[in-house]
Amino acid sequence: QVQLVESGGGLVQAGGSLRLSCVASGRTFSPYTMGWFRQAPGKERTFVARFWSSGRTYHADFVKGRFTISGDNAKNTVYLQMNSLKPEDTAVYYCGASSSIVITNRPDDYRYWGQGTQVTVSS
Repeated sequence: QVQLVESGGGLVQAGGSLRLSCVASGRTFSPYTMGWFRQAPGKERTFVARFWSSGRTYHADFVKGRFTISGDNAKNTVYLQMNSLKPEDTAVYYCGASSSIVITNRPDDYRYWGQGTQVTVSS
């Protein structure tokens, strides 16, 4: 079993920055994929970015140039640096993990999930 704990969310003004963290504990895997998703009220969970255990990353088009995912294998932690935040970035941000290499943007391909962290961007 894998436990994921997100942190770093909060309230920020438009144009500001936040750094989210997701720490994994319990059983570990290699290779693995860790991804960030977000879900606004009444909307589906949407892919944001993913990090592979090889160190490679992939970002959704709508966050390229603003958000950056990174990871620290030694700390079992993945980060999401969010800059130039916009009100439309307001959502609960979730961290997901898979014990395989995931190349899709589907939440169903991630077996383990954290409880989420709220990000609110005011205009």
